Amino acid sequence: MEKLSDIVAKQFAETMPEEGETIDDFLGGNVRLIQPASGYRISMDTVMLAASVPAKAGQRILEGGVGTGGAAICLARRVSGVYVNGVEREDEMISYARRNVAFNGLEENVQIHKACITDLSDEEGQYDHVMVNPPYLAEGHGIRPPSENKGLAHMDLGTTLKDWMRFCVYKAKVKGTISIVYRADRVDEIIAHLHRRVGELKIMPLWPRVGVHAKRVIIQGRKGVRGAATILPGIPLHGEVERYTPEAKAVLWDGKQLELKDFA
Repeated sequence: MEKLSDIVAKQFAETMPEEGETIDDFLGGNVRLIQPASGYRISMDTVMLAASVPAKAGQRILEGGVGTGGAAICLARRVSGVYVNGVEREDEMISYARRNVAFNGLEENVQIHKACITDLSDEEGQYDHVMVNPPYLAEGHGIRPPSENKGLAHMDLGTTLKDWMRFCVYKAKVKGTISIVYRADRVDEIIAHLHRRVGELKIMPLWPRVGVHAKRVIIQGRKGVRGAATILPGIPLHGEVERYTPEAKAVLWDGKQLELKDFA
């Protein structure tokens, strides 16, 4: 029979980074992620998405296209007692995500499953919140990154934006929230796909800095709810001198919730 000490040592070895991998800190070091040194790596978009979900203890959250697990883990770390399921179709990313869940000691709160977002065979409306960071480029538009996993993360290959929005609507409970981080110049597509199915849309620009056009936005709405869309003041990410603004640092370092409300 294998000794407990040997089992623990084996699990530790499987979790630790290997050559060609890095350990990166998020939320002020409260989240640590093993990532490939080149290829797909999470960005501020991922952390901001996780911060925008208004989850509470005991609720169930689903992330589509979990990648290396960054958003799911950040959310589970920020809100104690939530249960996050992540689905991912790529074996390499599934391996990273599961290692990162173990690395952060969140096995009881975060589960990673192999599935494609086009698979809608299970029961509808099981989750209080659904969050996604869909590929930003439609297939045939832009140059595909040389790394396979980065290419899949950044370009629609085999799925469309319509597929991603259908996934969100199907999985969310009625009155549950759907949160999306996406390109600012494709907001109209998001709105069109959610029309009549998701209401009270809140659109928060992520300004690179004050006076610069937003490249990314967070869009959040509630399934089966009627209500007008609102464009929020947004949040500037970088200052003129400091690398990050106090508002951005509160989210990225301190783990504050990014509340999508009108402060005006």
